Amino acid sequence: MNDLPPITQPLPTKHQAVISMVSGPVLKARPASLFSMNELVEVGEERLVGEVISLDGELATIQVYENTSGIGPGTPVHGLGLPLYVELGPGLIGTIFDGIQRPLQYLHQQWGDFIHRGRIGAPLDRERLWGFSPLLSTGEQVAGGDILGELTESEIVTHRVLVPPEVKGTLERIVPPGNYTLDDLIARVRTSAGNSHDLKLFHRWPVRKIRPCRKRLIPAEPLITGQRVIDTFFPLAKGGTAAIPGGFGTGKTITQHQLTKWTDADIIVYIGCGERGNEMTGVLTDLPQLIDPRSGHPLIERTILIANTSDMPVAAREASIYTGITIAEYYRDMGYDVALMADSTSRWAEALREISGRLEEMPAEEGFPAYLASRLAAFYERAGQVITLGNSKGSVTLIGAVSPPGGDFSEPVTMHTKRFVQCFWALDKEMASARYFPAINYLQSYSGYSRQVEPWWRKKVGAGWLELRDNAMNILQEDAKLQNIVKLLGEEALPDDQKRIIEGARLLKNDFLQQSAFDAIDTYAGPQKQFLLLEIILHFFDRLAEVVSARIPLFRALELPVVVEIHRLKFTLKGDDPAPFHAVREQIDREIDTLLQRQQKSSFGITDVRTGE
Repeated sequence: MNDLPPITQPLPTKHQAVISMVSGPVLKARPASLFSMNELVEVGEERLVGEVISLDGELATIQVYENTSGIGPGTPVHGLGLPLYVELGPGLIGTIFDGIQRPLQYLHQQWGDFIHRGRIGAPLDRERLWGFSPLLSTGEQVAGGDILGELTESEIVTHRVLVPPEVKGTLERIVPPGNYTLDDLIARVRTSAGNSHDLKLFHRWPVRKIRPCRKRLIPAEPLITGQRVIDTFFPLAKGGTAAIPGGFGTGKTITQHQLTKWTDADIIVYIGCGERGNEMTGVLTDLPQLIDPRSGHPLIERTILIANTSDMPVAAREASIYTGITIAEYYRDMGYDVALMADSTSRWAEALREISGRLEEMPAEEGFPAYLASRLAAFYERAGQVITLGNSKGSVTLIGAVSPPGGDFSEPVTMHTKRFVQCFWALDKEMASARYFPAINYLQSYSGYSRQVEPWWRKKVGAGWLELRDNAMNILQEDAKLQNIVKLLGEEALPDDQKRIIEGARLLKNDFLQQSAFDAIDTYAGPQKQFLLLEIILHFFDRLAEVVSARIPLFRALELPVVVEIHRLKFTLKGDDPAPFHAVREQIDREIDTLLQRQQKSSFGITDVRTGE
């Protein structure tokens, strides 16, 4: 069942069984001997799409990806002889699919605003012409992953037509440059056994099967998102994994929208898995209007959307994750860096729980199936930076939102997710309620990529990046300890050396970590701006130590004009030119030195009454 039939052949002849039991999206049919595990089936006269998930004696258990109302015992089930698959080829970019790759725009044009069950459409447009330019010649040896040719998929994406992974042999024929549809034959490969494979601009691939690669690499290049709390404090590497857990209203979706807009990945795959319809409407409405800051073209021209809202069939929600990751792996194999946003894996886990209950399986903690952890592990395992079969370098970065009920991070989905991701961006309800965004709690969050990406920061931005980051984290951690005393005694009861810690942390939280998604300049901060801004804040913090040592009241240093300049930096400078930042640093030194000199002069004019000196 792992191998799909050649795309030039018709789908296999159907074999028919009969339903004996219905429980929501779960059916049982007999005889089971007609089916194979994970086989794709069609149910009833409306040809509802389903998948075989269990074979037990004479009964085959099937999960259906559409509404099963009106289906009863005796309804025929037709096996198709192949697994649940996606079509991979030009036309994916800018298209909106549901969880089983039905093109929602086409369905809307044909049948209106509501998706009626049994309505299907080809995932990729069969009539559109693509300008194909071959890169190989007849007689060359080819293998899976080799690039047959290229075509323009959008203004900013060049689609590389790949030899399917299982094909290897001699290129017997390849078409000249020209315009072709997806159904036109563009090449023929003859294997050493004498068999021939006819290739088109697209091929099929099972969604539950990992696409192969030549070698997996250790992620070492950061995925720049433009969000300071992420890039500097909890960096994510290209090919890495991250989770964004948070309760209702903490900003999971807006954080993923910011990542979708500003991340420096080549391709974005956004999966709305079980989210509310109004949130997906916002995504579908905003993305075509947003401009990609790197290219100046609409962001949708490098984005693929998979919309499976909470009112859609629950089984399709479970499949949407695999549809999205398979598409992401396909663009990775072209040599692109792909970022996949899954919003949210909690809704996906709830689909697993509902289907497991229909199957009458023994529940584990909080009713989730016992295999929840292994399913999460299998999903996040498909991330990574690799050397592809075609010897190029590509990556898939997975960023999954988690929606724990009540913001409880000890619930099963969040706890298991922490086991398999290297970045954990914990959203805080109190910070969000105080309108502090991104509401990422710097005490609960962590990143396992800080040391791995440090060479990149040292080479591309500044040698002291890791030291600055660690110093800033130490200040924030010390501030968290002092806040317990402040709550009891008040800030004024603290000595100036401890007030300095609190003021330093306040500068970090307000002028570095807090970032406005609606400000034209502050919405994005490049690596250089992040480094320079953090360096200035910590330099001012270090100079405050001299002020405290000179026994100057701390409030005098905080009233200096340069403090206002520090507050304004993130809103006024983009970071393209380091000169204005250096000017502020010089202003800090100048005003602090003046303050110290005044204190020194005033000290010389004071006589100690005890000694007379």
